[in-house]
Amino acid sequence: MAPAPLTCHSVPELCGPRCHLRPLRPDDYEAWREVRRRSRRWLETWEPLPEAGTSDPAGDREAFRARCAAWERQRHLDTAYGFGIFFADGRFVGEVSLGTVHRGPFQTAYLGYWIDEQHAGQGLVPEAVALVLAYAFEELRLHRVEAAVVPRNRASLRVVEKLGLRFEGVAERFLQIRGVWEDHARYAITAEEWAERRAALEQGFGARR
Repeated sequence: MAPAPLTCHSVPELCGPRCHLRPLRPDDYEAWREVRRRSRRWLETWEPLPEAGTSDPAGDREAFRARCAAWERQRHLDTAYGFGIFFADGRFVGEVSLGTVHRGPFQTAYLGYWIDEQHAGQGLVPEAVALVLAYAFEELRLHRVEAAVVPRNRASLRVVEKLGLRFEGVAERFLQIRGVWEDHARYAITAEEWAERRAALEQGFGARR
């Protein structure tokens, strides 16, 4: 097994033919807030309820600043990696992340993503996820990346299916969504599978660093 990389990775910017990824910064607040407010009902259907007593970053600049700082701390600790999804002209359209990174014998992470409702169905999320998978396996040296999707969330399922992630079954009452314990379909890809699929994915999405 390849040795785990050192912590505190340099801040990455990942570029594809139509979008690029980078960590969000406090000065992204206005663009992030506009997208989240515009797509609130569409997005929140699939998200956990916020913790009691926490401020909504979409309405609180300081809460958004704290959110950016939290992602930065997690990157330094090698526990999670968050990216904003931007068009080549700099317009913000969504987020993709590697969360709950486990090292040691696991070398795993969970994949998360969301997109502005106005740009859903345009292939931007599969492109962004392909970029993040390249980073996960080739830079972070992870062995496995998993995505858990509510089965009725067809838009999210299309992403993992388009990328060819392997269906592993349904975890019952896996995660609490809007206060309800929801079943989740679990999909995964390993470093070995990435090595086999990398050329096709990079040809399709133009993944490069």
